[in-house]
Amino acid sequence: MANRFGVLREVIAGRPISRQEIAANTGLSLATVSTLIGELLNFGVVAETGFADSGGGRPRGLVTVNRADARLVGVDIAETYVHTELFNLGLDVIATEEEEVRPSETDPGQIVRHVVSGVRSVLSGVAAETVLGVGVSVPGQVQRESGVSVFAPNWDWHDVPLQTLLSQHLDLPLHLDNPLKASTAAELWFGAGKSRDNVVVVTLGTGVGAGIAVDGSLYRGETNSAGEWGHTTLVLGGRPCHCGANGCVETYVGAPGIMQHLRELDPRSPLLHPHDQTATIDSLAYALKIGDQVAVKTVRETARYLGAAVACLINLLNPGVVVLSGWVAARLGSPLLDEIRDVLTRHTLQRPLRAVEIELSPLASNPVSLGAATFALEAMLAAPHRLPWSRGRAHPGQGALARHTLNG
Repeated sequence: MANRFGVLREVIAGRPISRQEIAANTGLSLATVSTLIGELLNFGVVAETGFADSGGGRPRGLVTVNRADARLVGVDIAETYVHTELFNLGLDVIATEEEEVRPSETDPGQIVRHVVSGVRSVLSGVAAETVLGVGVSVPGQVQRESGVSVFAPNWDWHDVPLQTLLSQHLDLPLHLDNPLKASTAAELWFGAGKSRDNVVVVTLGTGVGAGIAVDGSLYRGETNSAGEWGHTTLVLGGRPCHCGANGCVETYVGAPGIMQHLRELDPRSPLLHPHDQTATIDSLAYALKIGDQVAVKTVRETARYLGAAVACLINLLNPGVVVLSGWVAARLGSPLLDEIRDVLTRHTLQRPLRAVEIELSPLASNPVSLGAATFALEAMLAAPHRLPWSRGRAHPGQGALARHTLNG
C-alpha cells in the first residue's frame, strides 16, 4: 500500500506524468510502477491523458488524477478555530468553512458541534456517496486506530472518544490524527518536503510540536506520539505548562508564550490583547512591518528560545529541511525566520547546520486540513474495493451517484 500511495502522490503533485518519470522519482522499478498505475486506473483514481514525446523512441503514455466527482474532507481543529475544507481527488480545494472556538469552549461536545457544522457546510449540495472520507486533525496525542484523543493539554482532555462522538452525527468514514502528522504530510505532498527524505515540520500555534519524516515517510513512534517536542524541557524550573511540567518549549514559543514575552517587555503595550491570541499576534506582525521596537524585541526574544529548541532538533535528527508552519509562523513570517537563523549559528553543530535548509511553509492553503485529507485518501487506497464505483457503479464522472444524507 505504501508504494501505491507513493505513486499516487507523484501523480497528484503536478502536471500529467509518465510511468518512467514516476519510476525515476520514487526509485521503484518501471514494472512495479506500471502494475500500480494499472490498479489505480482500474479503481478510477487516475486516468490516461495522452502521450509525451520520448525523444525519438516510443511515445510515453501520461496519467493524471481523476478530478471528477470523488471528494475528501480535511478538518483542522485548533484551540482557537475549526477549519474545514472540501477537496477533489487531486487535493484541489473546492469549499472552505471556518468557525471560531472561544476560550470558554473546551468541552468535547462543543468542539464536535463545530466540526459537524463545518463538515455539513462544505458538503452542502454534495452527494454523500461521493465522499471517500473525512480526515480530522485534533491537537495533542491521538490514538489513530480508535480515534481517541489521548491527551490534549490545552483543553485538559484525557481519553476522549472523539471519533465515536463525531460518528453519531456524521455517517462518513472518519480518520483522526494530530496536526504534527497532518502538516508534515502536506509538506511531503506539496510543500517544502516534496522530494526530500528527512524533514522536520515545526508547527507554531497555541501549542507547538515537530512533525518528522524519515526517508520520505512519516515517523510516528511506538504510540503515534513522536513529535511532542513542544513538551520537552527548554528551561529547568521555567514557566508552568498545561501538560503539568515546567519549562516546556511550548511555554516560550507558542502564542501564549509570545504574549508573555510581550507582557514582560511592556505590560501596557497596545499590542497586547490579554484574552485574544490571534489579535495579539496580528498586532505584533503589523508592528514588525513598521519597525516598532517592542515588537522587534518580542520576536527576538521568541526566536532566542525557538532557535535553541530547533537547534536540538537539527543536532538530533540531521534533517535536510526544517519547515516553520502553523498560523503563528505564517503571521510573523520572515522577521521571525531571520532571527531564528541567526540563533541557530550559535547552538547547532556546524556539519548538520550546513546540510539543512530553514524555511517558511510555502503552502498557500491550510496545511493541516490538507494533510488531514491525505489520511482519508491513504485509508481509501488501503481498501479500494470500498470505493462506491468498485461495486458495479460507474467511475466518477460517468454518471450521477446516489445521494445519501448525513445523519442529523
